[in-house]
Amino acid sequence: MKLQSLNDLLIKELQDLYDAENRIIEALPKMAEKASSPELRSGLNQHLEQTKGQVRRLDQIFDQLRDVDREDGKCKGIEGIIKEGEDLLKKDSEPEVRDAGIIASAQKVEHYEIASYGTVRTYAELLGRQDWARLLDETATEEKETDQKLNQLASHLNIEAKAA
Repeated sequence: MKLQSLNDLLIKELQDLYDAENRIIEALPKMAEKASSPELRSGLNQHLEQTKGQVRRLDQIFDQLRDVDREDGKCKGIEGIIKEGEDLLKKDSEPEVRDAGIIASAQKVEHYEIASYGTVRTYAELLGRQDWARLLDETATEEKETDQKLNQLASHLNIEAKAA
């Protein structure tokens, strides 16, 4: 796809996010399974359900686009972040240390998404797509809230990791 306009860039970024969210849906159960903290496991499972809703919002946008394949993107950024997290899960580590690493990996994903959703929301607003901007802003808000929850978990799980 040649990027000739802001609209082209918006579509490319939406495809990127669609791929990212689907990769995250695949990764979250693996992370939750490896988490030793019940609170962390529960949070990851809750975010999995939330992420499925975020994909449905992206689907609402793609349903309005003609001749655009929502699965035509590949999010190399999230692919790399997830690979890094998977490598961490394979290491022999104390459960508390692994939990701290899972939180770090999850926050890297959240920060990527916060930046990406903020960008596409702005593009949608500039292009007069307020309906899309609202959907994208809803997801951006959820990502920020998830990051805050991860910060709260880290405040005590990192202390446990230090003591391990």
